[in-house]
Amino acid sequence: MTGACAIDPAQAFDAYLRVRDRLPKLTGGGLALQASFMDIVGPYDLILFDAYGVLNVGETAIPGAAATVSALRSAGKSVSVVSNSAAYPKAHMMARYKKLGFDFAETEVVTSRDALLKHIAIEPERHWGVMLNPKTDLGELAALHATILTDAPEAYDLVDGFLLIGADGWTEQRQNLLEATLMRVPRPVFVGNPDLVAPRENGLSLEPGWFAHRLVEATGISPVFLGKPFPEIFDLTMERYATPISPNRVLMVGDTLHTDILGGRRVGFATALITGYGSLLGLDVDDAIEISQIAPDYIVEHI
Repeated sequence: MTGACAIDPAQAFDAYLRVRDRLPKLTGGGLALQASFMDIVGPYDLILFDAYGVLNVGETAIPGAAATVSALRSAGKSVSVVSNSAAYPKAHMMARYKKLGFDFAETEVVTSRDALLKHIAIEPERHWGVMLNPKTDLGELAALHATILTDAPEAYDLVDGFLLIGADGWTEQRQNLLEATLMRVPRPVFVGNPDLVAPRENGLSLEPGWFAHRLVEATGISPVFLGKPFPEIFDLTMERYATPISPNRVLMVGDTLHTDILGGRRVGFATALITGYGSLLGLDVDDAIEISQIAPDYIVEHI
């Protein structure tokens, strides 16, 4: 259903509120200062960008974003993408960024797919059932014993665990099959994209996190989430720097309170909420911050 834009920002925000108790806890908050992006970056050595809603909307670059990244490099800042985009291989991601005008090196792009692969590498060997569009290149996942989940009911019962990484093409029928098989025989579920929604050119698409939380409600299982706001993806990002960077010298920039801002603040980063694009577009941001009790350090319209 990624491609089918099914809900609006208000509905997405309400959905995040409903699952808040399954997300990391947080004490304290930022001052939510309104600012222009380049005016706030001075104190930070490393700038981390969410992708959707910050750098791009769907397959379209946000105007000025690539120039801002270049300006940060010229100012001596380190930059990195930290994205919950798990459905595509790293090579696909790099080709996309190049097409959109960004000059990121592969080492500067960390995705929830990376966090998922690192996590399951220490798991027992399993036959995995994978939520992914069958037309999508498996990439790094090809090394796994994996079956793409489609409309064949028997496939759901034959696997030993499930990887939810891409919701493009996912249907109610497939969701029902997944819920039914887990009710019959509970098995491990790993979620490679905790996002509920993602900004596309024509609205918000439903993402694997949306369907994972439905699984919780229908079956009582406890999935393992890999990606923002959970800490593994941030740990993986910081491990890539040979010289340790203090968390208070890192700025996480994102459009979603419950993933980018919550996750960044949880690991001690400063945070900047983007409001001109993404999951809060058109909402009263001050109200959203007050209701969610997740406050960024800064509020900026765009980078």
